[in-house]
Amino acid sequence: MAAVTVAAPAAAQDGEPTGFNGIYVGAAGGYDVQGSDGGSILFDRNLDGRFGDTVLTGTGANAFAPGFCNGRGVSANAPGRTAANPAIPAGAGCRNDEDGWAYYGRVGIDQQMGSFVVGVVGEFGKTEINDQVTGFSSTPANYVMYRSINWEAGIRARAGFTPNDQTLFYGTFGPGYARIDRDFTSSQSTNTFTQSGKKNQFGIQGGGGVEQKIGDNFSVGLEYLYHQYQDNDFRVRAAGPAGTPFTNAANGGTTAGTDFRRSDDKFRWHSIRATAAFRF
Repeated sequence: MAAVTVAAPAAAQDGEPTGFNGIYVGAAGGYDVQGSDGGSILFDRNLDGRFGDTVLTGTGANAFAPGFCNGRGVSANAPGRTAANPAIPAGAGCRNDEDGWAYYGRVGIDQQMGSFVVGVVGEFGKTEINDQVTGFSSTPANYVMYRSINWEAGIRARAGFTPNDQTLFYGTFGPGYARIDRDFTSSQSTNTFTQSGKKNQFGIQGGGGVEQKIGDNFSVGLEYLYHQYQDNDFRVRAAGPAGTPFTNAANGGTTAGTDFRRSDDKFRWHSIRATAAFRF
């Protein structure tokens, strides 16, 4: 690494093209967008570890008949207020998931062999996206499961082609590691809710881009990156007074409570961002 640091400026002074060789530091920033992930909340009423149970009211009806939405509930009432159904208050429903800006620092090294370039790049940064799902009970009440990225790190291989030692077209792929912040809120206060399963997650990153040199030491570029993390460990347990839909042992549940989890067990998003680098 020290030899590359010394040799690259020397080559530039000799007037020889340096191409895409050596160590670089830089930054990447842009906008992150989530796909249409859909999903709902799944329930385990008898705490046997198997989700997909129906939470029942005291009369045997589906307590979550109002349904689910892919977003944060803005009231205790489900979406659907129409002229034919005016009983649902105005403003009921969900706020969409939020896309957001992302900011990363990076360091990498490349080796050019003719027109081909191989290398590795490491990154660390943050994205402002968040992802939510809400269930609505007939109480009425909402139950919101939330996740966002506190920080993300990744190390990826790069491989590409340069037709002129100035422009590089490349693909990139490798593992990611992220702190996913999970949370739960509810407008209902009869039951108590406890959370478990918060931890860092491994995932994957992959995409490609183009990089353009400006002189021997600077480059700018445009990059697309896909991120995916398995996120199936977070649990919420509704406990509290016996006889509520979550603690009713008379109709298939248990007095110990009911566990919740998201049906969508993957957190994934797309990044479009600009890059800049300084090569030593």
